[in-house]
Amino acid sequence: MFTRLLLPQLTEELQHSPAVALLGPRQSGKTTLALEAAKSIPSIYLDLESERDLAKLRQPELYLADHLDKLVILDEVHRTPALFPVLRGLIDQARRNGKRSGNYLLLGSASLDLLHQSGETLAGRIAYLELGALNLLEAGASQLDALWLRGGFPESLTAPSDARSLRWRQNFISTYLERDIPQFGPRIAADTLRRFWTMLAHHQSGLLNVAQLARNIGVDAKTAQSYIDLLCDLLLVRRLPPWHANVGKRLVKTPKVYVRDSGLVHALLDIDTKETLLSHMVLGASWEGFVIENLLQCAPANVQAYFYRTGGGAEIDLLLVWPGGDIWAIEVKRSLTPKVERGFHAACKDLSPVRKLVVYPGQESFPLGHDITAMPLATLCQELACKVHPAQ
Repeated sequence: MFTRLLLPQLTEELQHSPAVALLGPRQSGKTTLALEAAKSIPSIYLDLESERDLAKLRQPELYLADHLDKLVILDEVHRTPALFPVLRGLIDQARRNGKRSGNYLLLGSASLDLLHQSGETLAGRIAYLELGALNLLEAGASQLDALWLRGGFPESLTAPSDARSLRWRQNFISTYLERDIPQFGPRIAADTLRRFWTMLAHHQSGLLNVAQLARNIGVDAKTAQSYIDLLCDLLLVRRLPPWHANVGKRLVKTPKVYVRDSGLVHALLDIDTKETLLSHMVLGASWEGFVIENLLQCAPANVQAYFYRTGGGAEIDLLLVWPGGDIWAIEVKRSLTPKVERGFHAACKDLSPVRKLVVYPGQESFPLGHDITAMPLATLCQELACKVHPAQ
């Protein structure tokens, strides 16, 4: 079992919040993490995709009222939105009995935005945490190439061969398209959404052009936008917003788009081995998306992420903006001898970041001049994670 960076934060939230929602894509390890967090306290686990467990909740007030002294873990809670008002009443009842935290742990495969309408019922009573697929610190720095190729879903990463890993990811994609996605919105033809998802993989790390995507699959722009929104809500795709402060320059205002798990990028493009990946046109974009997703998973939740690009060619792949206003400028390079282009220097002149970093696939950190440091991905991930939990 992998040790997840989110475990201390989840444990802390359970000690202070009546309800905690742990959100993340299917198969990312939510159930394993939840059971690990609950192993030292009285708890019960209910899988809401199980008919047997659902039967227990036909009269949820009666069943759950018998377990007010325990942590109740409700898996795939998005399937039963009618439970939320019931949980609110039970939380208030438990409060009157002196139990003010650790009542419910809700596991869901969709984002806060998709659950928000139901979750509003628990406003002031619930904390939200997001669990992505495994990152480099959780998998181990020695797994860098495997994690990049296969992605961070535990079953994919630990498969006995690249071929079996690819097969698992292909099945994962099919299951999402044919069974899971129809739960969350209007019926979308699986073949259409697969083509759309595949186009996003081809367009990894590019500027989001909804009109072009719509034309390519023969739908209107509003429909294509709804597909993007749904994949983002399911935590499968990330829109990275552009930096929008007034710097006196003409700024690109369109977000960049990433399929969040690099293994899914490669499965959608039928890339089965590292050798195939190294000769594929998506190589640089795949590495950029992999690096950015790892960094954002390790960074504190209150750090905001952007990219920067002007009409004049100044560009930074990733800006991390800290609560006090400090900016870290991060460039991503797939080279053991990284070089920084003029556009990065121009962008840094515009923004005056306190850190200038280049993430590259090597093993050592070294200066590149102009206060720029080249740094391995694992080193920067560790630095960011230590700002979340200084003891790590």
